[in-house]
Amino acid sequence: MAPSPVVELNRAVAVSMADGPAAALELVDGLGGRLRDYYLLPSVRGDLLAKLGRAAEARAEFERAAGLTANERERDLLLARARECA
Repeated sequence: MAPSPVVELNRAVAVSMADGPAAALELVDGLGGRLRDYYLLPSVRGDLLAKLGRAAEARAEFERAAGLTANERERDLLLARARECA
């Protein structure tokens, strides 16, 4: 598989499952600008933050992700996740 930011994001999700959300968050934060407009970056980041108990930050990330996706169902799911963090 060729290295890419999306592959690294998927790797971070796997790291979260194996080593916990804190380890994965470091990897996700390292992707920063390369996936700036890709809705799954803030979505994954929001999930990791929620698992770490950082609800306010997670909510902001889910809202950001919802604003980046054109898919209505995905947007609804992300906004529901944001509400759960309130």
